[in-house]
Amino acid sequence: MTKSIDSTQARKFVDATWDDSILPTLCEYVRIPNKSPLFDPDWEKNGHMEKAIQLMADWCRKQPIKDMKLEIARLPGRTPLLFIEIPGEVDDTVVLYGHLDKQPEFTGWREGLSPWEPVIENGRLYGRGGADDGYAVFSSLTAIAALQAQGIPHARCVVLIEACEESGSPDLPFHVDALAARIGTPSLVVCLDAETGDYDRLWLTTSLRGNIVGTLDIELLTEGVHSGAGSGISTSCVDVLRQLLRRLSNENNGDLELNELYVKIPDERREQAVAAAKVLGDTVAARMPFAPGVGPMSNDPLELLLNSTWKPTLVITGIDGLPAVGNAGNVLVPKVAVKLSFRLPPTCDAGKAAAAIKRTLEADPPYGARVSFTSGADTGGWNAPPLKTWLEESMQAASKACFGNDVMLMGTGGTIPFMGMLGEKFPQTQFLVTGVLGPHSNAHGPNEFLHIDYAKRLTAAVALVMAQHAQQ
Repeated sequence: MTKSIDSTQARKFVDATWDDSILPTLCEYVRIPNKSPLFDPDWEKNGHMEKAIQLMADWCRKQPIKDMKLEIARLPGRTPLLFIEIPGEVDDTVVLYGHLDKQPEFTGWREGLSPWEPVIENGRLYGRGGADDGYAVFSSLTAIAALQAQGIPHARCVVLIEACEESGSPDLPFHVDALAARIGTPSLVVCLDAETGDYDRLWLTTSLRGNIVGTLDIELLTEGVHSGAGSGISTSCVDVLRQLLRRLSNENNGDLELNELYVKIPDERREQAVAAAKVLGDTVAARMPFAPGVGPMSNDPLELLLNSTWKPTLVITGIDGLPAVGNAGNVLVPKVAVKLSFRLPPTCDAGKAAAAIKRTLEADPPYGARVSFTSGADTGGWNAPPLKTWLEESMQAASKACFGNDVMLMGTGGTIPFMGMLGEKFPQTQFLVTGVLGPHSNAHGPNEFLHIDYAKRLTAAVALVMAQHAQQ
């Protein structure tokens, strides 16, 4: 008879490992400004990525895991990959995934906090990258070590920690192809890079939106001119931008206008959103740091959940060509470059969507303006395959044991390129996609934090699910 895992003992093991070694190492990781290549083109020369991966590798080598093999996989001109193989007692494979690259600093960190200096306060570790998702490799190995500490069988494990996820994972397919024979065919993938609706239970991510990030260039003049002399004769770049944006988006409600960006929401996903909305209620909107007097786009939590998981959206994330207010003279600027970020429904064809966006923006430009849209990353979304009974039951048991509440299922508004890649490659694989990015954790923005107690409980929950997986 297979020995059952003692959840209380697993929790104690996990908590001790977090307190004794994970948190101190995560603090060192936060101090490393290893921005993703999209934001640090000289990443190799600057050496921050190398410092981060060596820090993680050194910690991993010290863990009490039997016969673990670790290497830093390298390919010419590409970011490195932390690759770990752990033999198992079961003839099967589990892939555990995370990433170690980070988003830029961003502005607005409150006094006493900063992106590159860790601060532990009220059970939270503040700093860039701890929650998104530097903790992943530490949680993955600790879950495995917790099983081995009790003599609980587990499948062969492959841990993949990439270094360019925040750039759209352009290097990952090359590493996966190079390591395909050693990765094998997993029956379970554990991804720790997703969101959580609250900090009271285990949350399973059932879908991820796709993402198109591109630059819209608008050019009117060969040089800037006095606004008094030029306005009324030449239109402005901002006026052209407004006209072009109206082709894409309804300015009154934010609805996108292109049919190519919409899909039918599956009934199962709508039902899961209904259940999640009942649990989360007003906290769906409350997780946003609204300025005083500002409200959400709807007062219906279900509508907000569906908007952020299955509806296409457009956000302007940057503009070049407009001077800062303090340095802005009375000048009609000659050109601007606008960064557009589109989120796509999970099953939307990113290639067709990108083509439709480009066609719409570049056709018949106002006043004959020089307009071009260049898409830098067209990433499709992901919709999880149907859950097998064992996974559904094991997640419920793990959530009860580690949190005292039922597991919840919900789509996520972000994008993880690796999930779409694996979903196509291994259509029969089951996915445990979860994470620590809960209310106000603010990944990518100021004051990003890791909820320490939640991370501990999640680590133990992963161990319980992996124990059950080995019995299938």
